[in-house]
Amino acid sequence: MKYQALLFDLDGTLVDSAEDMYIASNLMLTDLARPIVSQTMVRQFVGNGIEMLVKRLLSGDMAVNPHLSAADIERATSLFFTHYEAVVAEHSALYPHVETVLAAFAHIPKAVVTNKARRFTLPLLEKMAIARHFDVVVCGDDGDKKPTPTPLLSASEQLAVAPKDCLMIGDSKSDLLAAQAAAMDCLALTYGYHQGEDLRQYNPQYLCDQFLDIITTIN
Repeated sequence: MKYQALLFDLDGTLVDSAEDMYIASNLMLTDLARPIVSQTMVRQFVGNGIEMLVKRLLSGDMAVNPHLSAADIERATSLFFTHYEAVVAEHSALYPHVETVLAAFAHIPKAVVTNKARRFTLPLLEKMAIARHFDVVVCGDDGDKKPTPTPLLSASEQLAVAPKDCLMIGDSKSDLLAAQAAAMDCLALTYGYHQGEDLRQYNPQYLCDQFLDIITTIN
């Protein structure tokens, strides 16, 4: 295999966590006496970090209402964090064959690179029983978020592997743009949280429909 390290996005790539976010979203909206949303809407809204999810929930749309106040966003985010912390991983599940693929690359250094905050990421990895597979975990509150290249470059530095020798595996535009900015190859998964976009338009080096396909695609 040409790669010396593998970097994985978390939500929508390794774990389907939308049900937990859906529950936390509607508890937060209920606290604020706002209309609740469907799980379909939440699945559409996720993928760009919790802060953006909250803004979309308050707006009731993918397009964020420019008139939302900073105070309203801060209060809603705090409420979401409280509710999400209480339910994180309760209804989440690994996508099919995640364990198989991670085990197949047991000899390769691996990192999780996510926009999710560390307080939610580490419990989710532990409860999904996959934390042991990763040498490094880079979270959204460690610094800049994807689509900037910073978190990917941080992961490659911590793994002591040059970016050109790393492969980023993700399900969204943010993953692909971050990889391109880091001069890193990217494998795009067609499932997950990508707001219905055709990820081929971002020219990933590889495109897979199932997680299991990663093994034959990059070996």
